Amino acid sequence: MAEVNYVTKETLEQMKDELTQLKTAGRAEIARAIADAREKGDLKENAEYDAAKEAQGYHEAKIAQLEAAVINSRVIDIKDIDTSKVSILSKVKITNTKTKKTFEYQIVSETEADLKSGKISIGSPIAKGLLGKTVGETAEVDAPSGKMKFKIEAISI
Repeated sequence: MAEVNYVTKETLEQMKDELTQLKTAGRAEIARAIADAREKGDLKENAEYDAAKEAQGYHEAKIAQLEAAVINSRVIDIKDIDTSKVSILSKVKITNTKTKKTFEYQIVSETEADLKSGKISIGSPIAKGLLGKTVGETAEVDAPSGKMKFKIEAISI
């Protein structure tokens, strides 16, 4: 069974919009590229045709992946989030106990993760270590660089 993907309503709409775009304009563009390459002659020695067919394969794989993500998505309403402990869609302010640096992250689904905007995947080592913890607790995280400890300063939405 596929993994459940918890998302906000806005993210689900974005995913559906992208899927529609890929199925309509994206497929039409690839079909044009294949037709253009086909017109150039012998398909056995036509690198443009091979590239267009390969692009079509990648495109269809992306559509299938996005369709699966949409099907397995469960919408979470922000008002249903319990801020007494860290959970998906929580914003967490943490301090690295060793370096004393403070960070703020929102824990989101795999599809929404974007470190530049402070959104970390629920499957990431830091998120896994923080889940279920409350303000004041210290989370021990198994990171690729070794064990790290983070004190939870605040939890919000």
